[in-house]
Order: sequence, then structure tokens, then C-alpha cells
Amino acid sequence: MTKNIRWMLVFYDMGVYAIAALLLLAFYAGDDKLSVRGIFEQAIISIICIFAARIIGNIYGQVWRYGGIQCYIRLLFTDFAGFLAYLCLESILPIQHITFGRLLSLVSLNLLGALAIRMVYRYAYKCGNHDTVKGKILLALFRIFSGLEVGNDKDIQKIKVAIIGAGRVGVGLAEELLNNSEASYTPRCFIDISKEKVGREIHSIPVYSEDEATLRKLDELEVQEIVFAIPSMDAEKKKELYDYYKKAGYKLKVYDFPTVYAVGGKRHLREFDVEELLFRKPLAVADERTNDYYKDKVVLITGGGGSIGSELCRQLAKMAPKQLIILDIYENGAYDVQQELKIAYGDNLNLQVEIASITNRKAMERVFETYHPQIVINAAAHKHVPLMEHNCIEAIENNIFGTKVVVELCEEYGAERFMMVSTDKAVNPTNVMGATKRMCEMIVQSASTHGKVKYSITRFGNVLGSAGSVIPLFKRQIAKGGPVTITDKRIIRYFMTIPEASQLVLQSGAIANNGELFVLDMGKPVKIMDLAENMIRLSGVHGVEIVETGLRPGEKLYEELLVKTEELDKTSNSMIFIERDRALSAEEIDTRLDALEKACETGDDLAAKEALRSAVPTFKRPEEVNKKVANQ
Repeated sequence: MTKNIRWMLVFYDMGVYAIAALLLLAFYAGDDKLSVRGIFEQAIISIICIFAARIIGNIYGQVWRYGGIQCYIRLLFTDFAGFLAYLCLESILPIQHITFGRLLSLVSLNLLGALAIRMVYRYAYKCGNHDTVKGKILLALFRIFSGLEVGNDKDIQKIKVAIIGAGRVGVGLAEELLNNSEASYTPRCFIDISKEKVGREIHSIPVYSEDEATLRKLDELEVQEIVFAIPSMDAEKKKELYDYYKKAGYKLKVYDFPTVYAVGGKRHLREFDVEELLFRKPLAVADERTNDYYKDKVVLITGGGGSIGSELCRQLAKMAPKQLIILDIYENGAYDVQQELKIAYGDNLNLQVEIASITNRKAMERVFETYHPQIVINAAAHKHVPLMEHNCIEAIENNIFGTKVVVELCEEYGAERFMMVSTDKAVNPTNVMGATKRMCEMIVQSASTHGKVKYSITRFGNVLGSAGSVIPLFKRQIAKGGPVTITDKRIIRYFMTIPEASQLVLQSGAIANNGELFVLDMGKPVKIMDLAENMIRLSGVHGVEIVETGLRPGEKLYEELLVKTEELDKTSNSMIFIERDRALSAEEIDTRLDALEKACETGDDLAAKEALRSAVPTFKRPEEVNKKVANQ
């Protein structure tokens, strides 16, 4: 079929040339009127020069239905080369000559016709998808130009979409859909707020304002889905439109347009991601300074197979470290990220995996002795709140004493920097997990006052999509038809994505001097109830119930606001702040650790919890906090 279309185009070009030749060689009535022989001589020379140049320039090897400006420029250059060859041959061969003006007119008229035929061909192809009289006429034209059978009006049924945004991204999507005969979608209209565009057409697609694009108008256009194609859209506006069209029963999609940073330049229509239910721009906290800091360094990540740890590995792999060591007690997680990075980077990344617990001092000593890491990121921790309430001793031993082991080995083996991953649950904790993380923070800050290593702590909120978070749970429950369970409809949480959390850890470590406790401005809190409702709507599953199950042990209705700007110090990144916190002396830390160790040796979780309450004065009982909040 492709070869047939190429020859069909040659045939059309010959027809255009025949018309130009008749007008300027045969019917021309000027002083240099040609004889019959002269007409044939000029016609043969001009045909050979023009079409030889086009063949050499691969003009007939181009797919003109997708042709952009570069295709037309190539045609101009090849025909100019053909004109020069024609001019030379015409002047030196013993034939009947014509004036330069007549020769130029012949080539120009032929070129104009060739350009016109291609523009009509491309326009007919692009606009032939519309179910309108004009569209059908153009479709017929396209079939004629393509050598296809005109009488075959059977067309592929495509999903009709309205594109929100008639800017570069939206127009790029429309062009892609119009140019791709295999596309499953066809654009029916743009929706935009620009007064310069509203009321006009782009690629024969009308542009409506938000007021004009009523549900009735969309129904007339048979629109089935709405595509968001404005990456920079304000979060509040996106949420407003999302709610409006979702309530009207439309399926919603997002168009990923490739940027210079997009891997492989891939773009596609997709469902809204869970992260986008936050309706805020993803926070970009990494920069060149961060990249330079980790380049050519030996980096050890404990808990490297977990949700945050594995993303830290992915981010660091891009920064060309000298060596990356993944350490985890859970072999499957470590293996998965190892294989992922091997596939992505091959031998370009010096990657090692160690299976060990941070509480096993001898195993950790072997790791430090083998690799002598310059940077240590401690992301290993038990983090599930309800489980740690019933396993207090394990939480203390892993989170607190494991951190103590890593800190001591950093000092012993001369690491440059130790970075700890913490949580907002460490702020006035009401559960064992949060209290253990607060104790870890105190250990690290104390070490910064007397150790040789530079220390920093990074504290952030709930991470969307991490193992054990509400997102995977909600997805499983929705897939089963419900119900979706939430502990309390009043619960609010601060959320961030896994890449955001990981980038924050890496940048804060790069900008730290020593002993800082970094926190991130995470924006507005999200009601878990709203998150559940959005996920149900997003899934398209109907009749899914939301059921309250009651607060779990150690759970509070709200997490503390991490960023109270009046109480924090600013950094070079407007989203990162430093909390003012007094570091305890080494003696105070040792006293509290001794008490915790003795309590754990009893094997009594309740005794261990009370010892933890003494070690962390801000550790409060959840019922006290929740009762106070409920009464406000």
C-alpha cells in the first residue's frame, strides 16, 4: 500500500507538471514561442531535472500525511536544485532556448502545484475524522489522493474527547490523534480560557470557553471523555474541573507530554494518578548542588529495599555515585530494586547488596569494614503504627538501638555524613512508632554535638503509595467491590509522594551543616474521607461503601503541622525549614537508653512502653489528644 501511495503521488505530480508545461511551453504566446520539437526538448529536460532532484532528495519517501514544515522546506530545496540543473542544461545544450523568466515561471508554477497537492492531501487526512459533512468530503478527498476506495464509508469507531487546554500540550495531543490512524481517540473540541483562542478553530477543532462548553454542548458533540492537557494548571482549578466533570459522569484522563527531562520522551493518555488526588504540584526539591554532592561518593542506604529506601536508590543512581550499597533485612525488596537498577544502568553503576539487620552489630561492622561508606542514609525502621503498639520491644530494639549501632559505626569508621529518615509522627507522638522515631532524632542530634560525623534528620508526613499506606489498601478494597474502611471520617493527614520524600532527604543531607532537623512544607492537609471518595470515583466502580472502623491503638485524628514558620528557620529551598531543637548531652542519652534496655530485657511490652514514655517526654496518650481535638 505504501508503494502504491508513493507512485500515486508521482502520478499527481506528473499531472501538475503537465498543466504547468501546457501553460508555459505549449500555450505561451510570447516572442520566444517554441516549436513542437522545442516543447518536447524543454519538457524532457525539465522533467528529468525536477524529478531526478526529487528522487535524490527522497521526496517520495516522506510520509506526507504527517509532514511538517521540514518536509515542505525539503521540497523547496530539491526543486531549487532541479531548477539550477535545468538552467545549466538549457543554456549549454543545442536546443531551442527560452527566456530565464519563462523557465523560472515553469519551475515555480510546478512547485506551487506540488505544494498545493500535498497540503490538500494532509488536510484531508487530518480533518477526515470528523463526523460532519465537511469531514466526510475531506475523507473522500483523502481516499482519492491515497488511492483508496471512495465508496467504503465504514470508519473505525473512536472515543470522542474534549481537550482542556488549547496550548502547546493540548494542540500537540490533537495533532497526534489526528495524524495517527491507529489512535483510539478523536478530538471534538478544546476548552480554554484564552480570549485569543475562544471562538476560533485549531486544526478545524472548535475552541470553547468554559461557559460555552456546557454539558449540553458536550453531549451534542458526543464527547465521552475529558482530557486534561494543561500541566501547569492551578491545583484548585484542577480539583474544581475534576469534580465537575466526574460528577457529570465523564471519564477523565491526563495527557503526559514529554519534556526534555522525560525518559524516552514517552507521552500517553492515562488515568489520574493517586498522587494527583492531592491536587497540588509535585514538589521539586532536588537541584544541581544535590547531584554534585553525591557524585563519586560511596553511599550506604539501610532499609534500601523499602518504599523510601528503594526510591532513594533510584534517585542516587542518577547522580553517578562511586558505589551504592543497599542494605536490608528483607531480601525480596533488596533483590527487586537491585534487578531494577541493573536493568537500567548495567555496569555503569557500582551496586552492592547486603542482607543484614541494623541491630546486628557484627554484621554491620563487616559492612562498614568492607565498604567504608562516606554517606550513610538510615531508612531502616519498623513503621506500622498498630503493629508496633503490640510489639513495643521490637520497635525499640530495631528503631532505637538499630539507629544507635549505625551512628556508632559511622563514628568508628570515619563516615562523612549520617542522614536519618524520620516522620511527622515523631512530633508529640501518641504511639510507639512515633515515640521511637523521636528518640532516634534525639540520639542523632546529641551525636552531632560531640561526634566527628556530620548529622542531619529529615522529617516528613505520610507517603502516598508506600507499603502499608492507605492507598494500596483502598485499591485492594475497591477492586473487591468494597467496603472501603477508614478508621474515622474526621482524620486528616499531610501527604507527599515517594519521589518528593526521597528528594527531600537527599537535598537536606547535601545542604546540612551538622545537627539540623529538616521539615518540609507539605501544604494543606488531606481528609482521608475525601481521598477515599476520590479513589472510588477514579476507579469507576459504583456502589462501593465507606465504613468507619474506629481509631486504632496509638492513632490520633490529626498529625501535627510540621511547618510553623514562626518557629522554624528558613533554608535556601523555600519548601525546607529547620526546626529549632535543643540537643541532649551524651550522658542524658545514655541514661535514657540504659532505662530502655533494662525494660526490654524484662520481655514486658507494657514496661517497655512506660520506659519509652519516660525517655520521650512528649509521648502522649492518644485518647488525651483526640479528646482535646474533638472538643475544639
